[in-house]
Amino acid sequence: MVETYELLTVIVSLIVVKLFHWIYQWRYPKTNGKVPPGSMGFPIIGETFMFMKPHDALQFPTFVKERILRYGPVFRTSLFGGKAIISMDIGLNVEIAKANHLPGITKSILRLFGKNNLFIQSKESHKHVRNLTFQLLGPQGLKLRMLEDVDILAPTYMEEGASNGFLDVKETSSKILTECLAKKVMGEMEPEAAKQLALCWRYFPREWFQFSWNVPGTGVYRMMKARKQMMKLIKETVLKKRASGDEFGEFFKIIFGEMERGANTMTMSIENAIEYIYTFFLIANETTPGILVAIVKLISDHPKVKQELKREHEGIVRGKNGKEVGLTWEDYKSMTFTQMVINESLRITSTAPTVLRITDRDFQFGDYTIPAGWIFMGYANVHFNPEKYDDPLTFNPWRWKSEDLGSILSKTYIPFGAGSRLCVGAEFAKLQMAIFIHHLFRYRWSMKKETTVLRRFMLMFPCGSDVEISDESKEDNFITLLVIRVYFSDSHRIQIILEESVFFY
Repeated sequence: MVETYELLTVIVSLIVVKLFHWIYQWRYPKTNGKVPPGSMGFPIIGETFMFMKPHDALQFPTFVKERILRYGPVFRTSLFGGKAIISMDIGLNVEIAKANHLPGITKSILRLFGKNNLFIQSKESHKHVRNLTFQLLGPQGLKLRMLEDVDILAPTYMEEGASNGFLDVKETSSKILTECLAKKVMGEMEPEAAKQLALCWRYFPREWFQFSWNVPGTGVYRMMKARKQMMKLIKETVLKKRASGDEFGEFFKIIFGEMERGANTMTMSIENAIEYIYTFFLIANETTPGILVAIVKLISDHPKVKQELKREHEGIVRGKNGKEVGLTWEDYKSMTFTQMVINESLRITSTAPTVLRITDRDFQFGDYTIPAGWIFMGYANVHFNPEKYDDPLTFNPWRWKSEDLGSILSKTYIPFGAGSRLCVGAEFAKLQMAIFIHHLFRYRWSMKKETTVLRRFMLMFPCGSDVEISDESKEDNFITLLVIRVYFSDSHRIQIILEESVFFY
């Protein structure tokens, strides 16, 4: 009996010692140099729950601000079961972005994208698909292909919203984006398949960044179920169109052209192409619509900005001389104040990391070492630097008056990332935002007062993203009729004649 008790004591003691050793290693990870100061939190969960606490989208998370005061602009932490470095230093962020290629994604996002996805594969394969995508979404592609499609789709969906009295900005933007990309990538789709593709987004949870446990009831489980459904839909559409000889969209035409020539060793297989298209849809749909909601909210909250935008877009419409013709590339380029609003909105809402990498080697930063294999999260703190931007917490589009509005990256502006992972769809995103804003200003609209824009890493809208919207021309006629009634109230006969004239007009 005594021997059994002593054996159990030894076993428990060893377990306790092992546990404390594991905790010590977790809190003080072994590296080749001195890591930045910080806390690793609790084992496995780290400081994830504090990091993911919702916050005002126009400010950095409280988690980050508190640790900057405690540890400085670069610190270590643990998030989603992995080791991470968070940086507010623009110089370090750009250097890491240029020197490292692998995206800094959690295991849950790796599951969502797929391990064999070219988006997260070697630098060479990623460069190849970027070049293909640039043919579709580069300036020339936008000018020749995308502008017309977005310009046709935006008023179509807005007219539907105006007839109902309200418009869900995020959902409408998502529909425009999905339909436009689907047509260019896969060509004309059967109505039912197009409808199912649009509905797929409703099954994707907003929380990409989370623990990677794929068990029923978790966000990752729902993600994987939605991924399987969407991948199946895209694959069936592609294979069916190829078997029947139907015409594909331009992206697949380029891919099949390469396959037939067999000249490029980096040519994608059909399976890889489908996975890349899925990822392309996924990233575009989860970024641009959310940012557009934030832009519309900022415009609605600033009457002077709204008035100036109204003046600019009314001028474009008047320039058409009443003709029902679409926007041209010159019209888009003339939207100067609109571009100023978009740039300022991107600046002030970039409160999530804009540089995400996994370091492939130790990186020296002053006295500190950024260890290889850690997730690096670089925040665009320079966007809120009072030395670079006067009164940086104020939404002021006029600050961009003398700036290069076509630039998507500079030493003081980094909303689309940097390095080899610089967003290839940045120009397309800005074009879609500008055209959406243009058509929105053909109506009377205002965003609901209860609308709030928060971040939980991704943008979120707990009270929805609706605007109250009505046809401006109908309201103008009503006002004209009301004025006539008051003005001619002393002459019943004249009043009736003029009312009938206005009514039939």
